[in-house]
Amino acid sequence: MDAIYSVQRHFYDLTRKPYLLGRDVLLRELNPPANGSLLEAGCGTARNLIHAARLYPDLRCFGFDVSQAMLETAASSIGQTNLTDRISLAHADADGFQPHSAFGIQRFDRIMISYAFSMIPRWESVLEDSLNMLEPDGALLIVDFGDQLNLPHWFRAILFSWLRLFSVTPRLDLFDAIERVARSGHYKYEVRRLYAGYAALAIIRGAGNPDK
Repeated sequence: MDAIYSVQRHFYDLTRKPYLLGRDVLLRELNPPANGSLLEAGCGTARNLIHAARLYPDLRCFGFDVSQAMLETAASSIGQTNLTDRISLAHADADGFQPHSAFGIQRFDRIMISYAFSMIPRWESVLEDSLNMLEPDGALLIVDFGDQLNLPHWFRAILFSWLRLFSVTPRLDLFDAIERVARSGHYKYEVRRLYAGYAALAIIRGAGNPDK
């Protein structure tokens, strides 16, 4: 991943904004409890963590990424804000991530995964692990590339071909996997297609969540 992002990290946020759609929708849906905790898997440049910390002033934020190069940019971006005491970073792989080793915390009120499943080979395992890191009334929020269901076929073909150049694979069975895992664990969940299916948004809530 460092080979991919060692250069891209310097202009990542600027170039991704036009097509990583749905990230701000996810942030608005977080609705964390007072003095809550948020973990982002694959936090990249910390763009989402910084926005979340600003939206929710008492939220404690944690993020990890497998790319050390991206984490260097993330630390620099956080350092330019007044949020350094509220955002913590760690170098780790989402597959097999150990939250207590990274942050001294085992569970979180909110976990978000933004456009990372499409780059994680064992993403279904990460989905299950993430649910196990939630507080009983917590919520896991996911946004990623969708199935392009209501968009022209030519658009989907061009987009998917372009994404393959960056080792990105949209998970067309994302909603099915979420339904399967949520039902087996007795979670409440909702899924949405955004922008005619360009993006997929999912929210999985723990059994104790008052908003379920």
